[in-house]
Amino acid sequence: MVSEEKKKNPKIHLQLNPNWAQLQLKVKSNGLNKSSKHTKNPESETHNSILGNYNPARLVTFDAFTGKRKERLEAESDGSKPSPLTPINDDFSLTDVVAMDCEMVGISQGNKSALGRVSLVNKWGNLIYDEFVRPVERVVDFRTRISGIRPKDLRKAKDFPTVQKKVAELIEGRILVGHALHNDLKALLLTHPKKDLRDTSEYQPFLKNGRSKALRHLAAEILAVEIQNGEHCPIDDARAAMLLYMKNRKQWEKSVKDQTRLEQKQKKRKPKKKPKLKDAAIVKAAVTAS
Repeated sequence: MVSEEKKKNPKIHLQLNPNWAQLQLKVKSNGLNKSSKHTKNPESETHNSILGNYNPARLVTFDAFTGKRKERLEAESDGSKPSPLTPINDDFSLTDVVAMDCEMVGISQGNKSALGRVSLVNKWGNLIYDEFVRPVERVVDFRTRISGIRPKDLRKAKDFPTVQKKVAELIEGRILVGHALHNDLKALLLTHPKKDLRDTSEYQPFLKNGRSKALRHLAAEILAVEIQNGEHCPIDDARAAMLLYMKNRKQWEKSVKDQTRLEQKQKKRKPKKKPKLKDAAIVKAAVTAS
């Protein structure tokens, strides 16, 4: 009977997601990269221990949102790396956090903006709402070079009140993520509680010398992904904002709680204004005299 002996897993040279290095560290920290027992097929043993039931047609990706390993089918077999903005699951549920981005068109003399398209994604980056919008006023400038909106897109688009109502329902009671959200909310003629806004143009660690950075710059610097090269895609912009938030969620939420606590303390410290007795006496005397 052949005695069993422990043998280190052979190295695997696979073209994986750019986040593989992070995954390797996580695997090692969890003790999943330890030596395994010798079997008749050591290569198969390695695939099962590290990659599960490995399929050459699948890519292992690292979920930046949850820290868990995921697998997805390759979209193409040309060896291109998957975009960090590509969702790695098929969960299209309405989550507690949603990201929104809007594209505008020109009305009036062309210098006034109106909503032309709105897109929302859930915390996984999966699309939950995407609609072109027919403005109340006539569109004089589709701003296609930036907005990506063309006349044909608005011919059968939904009217503004319908879209406005639906978006209001989707974001109600949820954390809303986006970039320069005040512009999007203004276009929708909606408001949202300040405590539930997570704006990547206002988050302190994302600022440079106290000034906001463009979303495309944040995406390039932090996510290593290019967006807004030419016509804008509100879906990609919403996904980029969501990924920026999810990568910094723990610290971001802590800063929100700290700020809320500070504001509450400041309110308590404010002395209540006491009525000026001298002024009150003067007014009373004037009334009596008259």
